[in-house]
Amino acid sequence: MADLLGTFEQAVLLAILRLGDGAYGRAILQQVQGLLARSVVAGAVYTTLDRLEQRGLINSKLEQGTAIRGGRARRYYVVAAAGNRALAEAQKTLAKMWQGVKVPAAVK
Repeated sequence: MADLLGTFEQAVLLAILRLGDGAYGRAILQQVQGLLARSVVAGAVYTTLDRLEQRGLINSKLEQGTAIRGGRARRYYVVAAAGNRALAEAQKTLAKMWQGVKVPAAVK
């Protein structure tokens, strides 16, 4: 079995999938914050993007800058086939772990 993805890695991969062609650093950060419903440090997202790319789970490309951005380039990300497989495996593993488990109602 391959290394399982952590929750944060899953959130980053899912953010990239949700954003499609618009998956660049700041947009991914905002999407992750929405998915996790908490504040996230930008450096954590960029570090995770680097790690996921090194593991072959995502790919990136640098696009030329526009006049609106003052000529600064922007890096866009896509989930690689290995990333899709890792997400599917994580989903399957979690489903197995939860199978037959009933969480008790919250105590008032």
